[in-house]
Amino acid sequence: MTDVVMPQMGESIVEGTLTKWLKKPGEHIERDEPLFEISTDKVDTEIPSPAAGTLAEVLVEEGKTVGIHTVVARINEGDGAGAQSQAPAKPAEPKPEPQPEVARPPAPPPAPAPAPPQVAEPAEASGPLSPLVRKMAREHNLDLSRIRGTGAGGRITKQDVEAYMAQQGAAPAAAPPAPAPAPAPSTPPPMAPLAPAGQARSRVESLSTMRMKIAEHMVMSKRTSPHVTTVHRVDMTRVARMREQQKATVQANYGFSLTYLPFITRACVAGLREYPLLNASLDGSNIIYHNEVNIGIAVALENGLIVPVIRNADERTVIGLQRAIVDLAGRARSRQLKPDEVTGGTFSITNFGSFGSMIGTPIINQPQVAILGVGTVDKTPVVIDDAIAIRSICHLSLSFDHRLVDGALADQFMSKVKQVLEGWSEEVL
Repeated sequence: MTDVVMPQMGESIVEGTLTKWLKKPGEHIERDEPLFEISTDKVDTEIPSPAAGTLAEVLVEEGKTVGIHTVVARINEGDGAGAQSQAPAKPAEPKPEPQPEVARPPAPPPAPAPAPPQVAEPAEASGPLSPLVRKMAREHNLDLSRIRGTGAGGRITKQDVEAYMAQQGAAPAAAPPAPAPAPAPSTPPPMAPLAPAGQARSRVESLSTMRMKIAEHMVMSKRTSPHVTTVHRVDMTRVARMREQQKATVQANYGFSLTYLPFITRACVAGLREYPLLNASLDGSNIIYHNEVNIGIAVALENGLIVPVIRNADERTVIGLQRAIVDLAGRARSRQLKPDEVTGGTFSITNFGSFGSMIGTPIINQPQVAILGVGTVDKTPVVIDDAIAIRSICHLSLSFDHRLVDGALADQFMSKVKQVLEGWSEEVL
C-alpha cells in the first residue's frame, strides 16, 4: 500500500486545495499518470501518481484544503490482476449485505408518519445540508425528503435542488402566490414574472480556488500600492513591417507565430536596464534592486488568470522571447506549470490588446512596482509633417506604484520603450 500525499509546491507553500480527482476508487493507474488536480496560491497543476496499481481509497474529497504532506489517498500496488483479486475480496463478504436489507423493513413503517411534517430526517439520512440548500428549500417550500442527493454520502446539493425544481415545473411558481396574503403583499407580485415556471430566479455558485486567490491578490495590491497609470501612443509601423516580413519564415522554422509581444518585451528590457527602479520592489522601508530582469506575462485561462515568468529576459532575442511566451502560455493552459515558473518576477506585461481592447489600467502584480498594459495594434490615420498617413498605432499603459515611482520617471521609462519600438532596428532572424 502506497500513501499519496499533498505535495509541497514551492518553499512558501504550506497547504493546497484538492480541486478534482482524475481517478475513482477501484480504477487502475500507472506510475506518473495524473491522479488529481490541486490549486495553491501560486499555481494550479496536476499531480502524478507515485506508484502503479489500483486507487484503493480517497481520504480527501474535492474542494478540501489540507496541509502539505497530508495523506489524501492510498494505492494498492500491483498489476491489474492483483487489483481484481482484491476488489472482489471486499464485496465477497455476503453476510454484511443481507443484514442491512433486514434492517430496512423496520425503517419504512415509521417513515410515512414523520416524513411529511419533518424535513430534518431526510437531511440526516442524506448528510448535512448546506445553508444555501436550506434557504432554497424555505424560499420554494420544498420537501427535501423527495429530493435525491448526489453529493458525498448522499448529501443534497444545490444542483440536486435545481434539478428537482426543473422536474416539478409548477412547484417553484406556486411558491410566490403563497406569501401574497402575508403582511407584505407588495413583495410577491414583482417576484412572479422574474422567472417562468420551473426555472429558478437566480443561481448561486462558489468561487473557484483560483478565482478566490486572484480576488485576494487584486484587493491586496490595490490596498498596498497607490496606483497611477500613464498612457503613451506608440507608432508600431516599423515593428509591424518587420513582423510581416519574417512571420512566415518564423512559422516554418520554429513552428509558432511571431506576435508583437516579444518586440514589446524586448523594448521593456531596454527601459528596465536604463531605469532600474521600475525593476525593483519595496520591502518595508527598503528598496530591493533586482539584478535579473524576470518578466511575467499574464495568460488568460478559462476560469482565471496566471502570470508565468520569463527568467533572464534580457538575455533572450526576439525569437527566444516568443518561444518562451508560447511555451509558458501553453503549459499554463494545460496546468503543467511548476511553482517556480510563477514566482520571482520583477516586472509584468499584460496583453489585453489580443482581445481588442485599446487601453486598460492593469493592477500591479505584488511585490513588483509596475506593470505594462498592451493595447491592440490598429492602422490609424495620423498627422506626420503636416500630412495624413496610415500608421500601425498601439497604446501602452503603465501602472506604477507611486510610493516608489514618480510620474516623471514612469514617463521617462515609457519614452525609452516608445523610442525602441518606433526606431526598431534589431534583426529578428
